[in-house]
Amino acid sequence: MATTNGVTSEPPTSNVPNLTTDVLIVGAGFGGIYGLYQFRKLGLSVKIVDAGSYFGGTWYHNRYPGARVDSEVPYYALSIPELWNTWTWSERFPGHEELRRYFAHADKVLELSKDTFFNTSVVEARFNVDTQQWTVKTHNGGVVKATYLVLAAGSSYKTHVPDFKNFSVYKGRVFHSSAWPKEEIDLSGKAVGVIGNGATGVQIVQTLARQPCKLTTFIRTPNIALPMRQRKLTFDEQDIAKSFYESWYQTARNTDSGFPFNTIKNSIWDVSPEERERVFEELWGRGGFNFSVGNFRDFLTDKKANALLYDFWARKVRARIKDPFKRDVVAPLEQTQYFCTKRPSLEQNYYEALDQPNVTVVNLNKTPIVEFVENGIRTTDKVHEFDIIVMATGFNAVTGSLTEIDLYDTDGKTVKQKWQDGVYTYLGLTIPKMPNLFMVYSPQAPTAFVNGPPVIEIQIEWIVDAVKKMREENIKSITPNFDAAEKWRDEIQKMNEKTLHIYSDSWYMGSNIPGKKREQLLYMGGLKTYNNVIRDSLDGWKGFTVTKA
Repeated sequence: MATTNGVTSEPPTSNVPNLTTDVLIVGAGFGGIYGLYQFRKLGLSVKIVDAGSYFGGTWYHNRYPGARVDSEVPYYALSIPELWNTWTWSERFPGHEELRRYFAHADKVLELSKDTFFNTSVVEARFNVDTQQWTVKTHNGGVVKATYLVLAAGSSYKTHVPDFKNFSVYKGRVFHSSAWPKEEIDLSGKAVGVIGNGATGVQIVQTLARQPCKLTTFIRTPNIALPMRQRKLTFDEQDIAKSFYESWYQTARNTDSGFPFNTIKNSIWDVSPEERERVFEELWGRGGFNFSVGNFRDFLTDKKANALLYDFWARKVRARIKDPFKRDVVAPLEQTQYFCTKRPSLEQNYYEALDQPNVTVVNLNKTPIVEFVENGIRTTDKVHEFDIIVMATGFNAVTGSLTEIDLYDTDGKTVKQKWQDGVYTYLGLTIPKMPNLFMVYSPQAPTAFVNGPPVIEIQIEWIVDAVKKMREENIKSITPNFDAAEKWRDEIQKMNEKTLHIYSDSWYMGSNIPGKKREQLLYMGGLKTYNNVIRDSLDGWKGFTVTKA
């Protein structure tokens, strides 16, 4: 099989004109690309708009040192044969540069740019009941009218920076990780501070620690990072494996996780301590999310079972850190959080990097940040001077890309207003009183609990099939009933109450954003069940009100 690993140049910037189209997709990541690909098959006019200058979604914006995906290939890719037949990955977990080349390859093979407008942010959308169309306004004055509106802007778009005292006083360089400058930054001899200890913080720290700089990482909550087990991939092994790709992709869709493996069905208490240790070691050795996704079924519902996983993790990690202070901050013997109730990160040499003499660890539980000063950050014990401060402080995840748009329902309420006291969707695909509006990689869908591309493909295929069915049945619009949305929400929260997630302040729960309602934002029933449920809704339009032409 031939390989053509894409083009690397970006097309000229383009602003959206005033136009009318059957389908408008907001977002040019996996969801936008797969939506355009599938809707074209229906013979509909389709356009994409995106705030970035090219395809890639989160991978267009995130260029910080060490940025790479934590889902392994080929599963972190679209299942479109035209793409994978002509593409070869270089690593098990590709970096941001390679992922952007992959999206450029998709553009080249599928001719995506001709239907895409870049550098265009959607600021407002309203549905006209009389014309049965959405009117979408962009920041640059464009107006698009569309029968169907698909929001595929992703879950990690709206950045979050905490409200630090005197933040604007600082005179050095400061930027959010997702706004890392495109030009190379010389860090030689520089003092760099990193605030934030999620996946981004881990990747930045383990990468910058190798440079001749003085690095300080501010840590409040230890990151329960798992071993990535990165490795190079050869052309030959992938060429052979491609004969299995179609079955592998289908297998991944039929699991809870979107990966080709499932949680062990046994309880952790069904096996002996020796067998349990053997299983732990095997999953640990595989790397990636095997240790979390492939472990015993009850570690997220049983506190004692959860503690066994934490203890195993702590033993493994503490053995890699020589400095006793750093060891106790990043891998305390006493469990401070339930394992896997915050999204686990994958690391390559993070703990060894922390141990280096050029890396300082600040324990924010002991010496919290008081304020920013002209030359750095003041904690309760001292002033830390920096040339550069990186805000690896995350996002208004899951809902932020939706609530930042003035997205009006037929009563004149915005999504932000509607969701002030809690998120209400039906199936994680639609919103009451918003006809013909669909969401991808969205709230109250499996989203971040599973591998991204499979859930995106499943949702897009449902949306396309719904539109096809509407046109066959002479239906102008569909709108989910509030009762159906309320039932969907209640089901998600009831599932959550049975797990240890209720004890965790995570972005899964919206807890990282001040003022945001604390609730489970994601569907917890697994990818296979989710697909079955949403598919069933198409039979007789369960939960929807339809408007005939």
